[in-house]
Amino acid sequence: MFEGLRIVRFPNAGTACPIIGIGAWAPDRGEERTTRARQWLTSALKVGYRHIDTAYAYGTEKAVGEAIIESGVDREDVFVVSKLPRHHHGRVLESAQETLDNLGFKWLDMYLMHWPFATPETDPDGTPKPVPTIGETWAQMEQCLRQSKCEAIGVSNFSIKTLEELLKTARVKPALNQVEMHPYLAQNDLLAFCKEHDIAVVAYTPSGTDIVRNDPVIVELATKYNATPTQVILAWHLTRNVVVIPKSTNEERQKENYIDNLPTLEDEDVKKIDALDRGQRICNKPDENGLVWGMSATDLGW
Repeated sequence: MFEGLRIVRFPNAGTACPIIGIGAWAPDRGEERTTRARQWLTSALKVGYRHIDTAYAYGTEKAVGEAIIESGVDREDVFVVSKLPRHHHGRVLESAQETLDNLGFKWLDMYLMHWPFATPETDPDGTPKPVPTIGETWAQMEQCLRQSKCEAIGVSNFSIKTLEELLKTARVKPALNQVEMHPYLAQNDLLAFCKEHDIAVVAYTPSGTDIVRNDPVIVELATKYNATPTQVILAWHLTRNVVVIPKSTNEERQKENYIDNLPTLEDEDVKKIDALDRGQRICNKPDENGLVWGMSATDLGW
């Protein structure tokens, strides 16, 4: 499995995944999450990608399953990640099965808790439901593992603070932690903490969008290596052994971002990119009230 591909191993799960995957987020409009998503995911698989990152909240799980069938690639040869949505923390097993049904799979390679905290819910009569703690939700994630709904479990958007809370009661350590990470948000302390606990790190928004891609240092290095800014940034991630899931709907850019086409950065250039870190969130930055999707950035440990 994944023969010839560079992989990252998960010591806490005994599995591994290709270090470069394709992100399956799509906007909720028209056919973006259905027909179009299936098309560009099929394209990515034909380019050579064998790692797809989706989520219940993305609305593209069905498109992922269809793309794998359409591509002709065996299901066993594709590492597929999906995620538990915030409003399903009280029914993890049922939500995991919904995800499998959407995908048309018997199992998931990796199932993540998408956010550390649940969205408060109410019963039909308006009575507030108990909000599960991180530990309670994680215990249900462990049940998914025991019931073979997935081969490994992990988390997303967890900080050192929320990881420490989870680890207090966890019987199974997370295999990975998927977070926003790019040169403007290097998260070095979190990366070191995860390494200490054998938790792999996956970067979403890995290029930092045009905000980072247009940085003069990145542009200069792209010229030096005869590469695109995104290729330079992805190569930087690889020097840190961080898994990356760039999203592109364009076949040519999918090819550019594939591992075989990335430059090998010199140490001095890696240090130049390291120096760009400024703790700047781009994708899920807190609003004027310090909230991220209704969650306190302080509680999140951000």
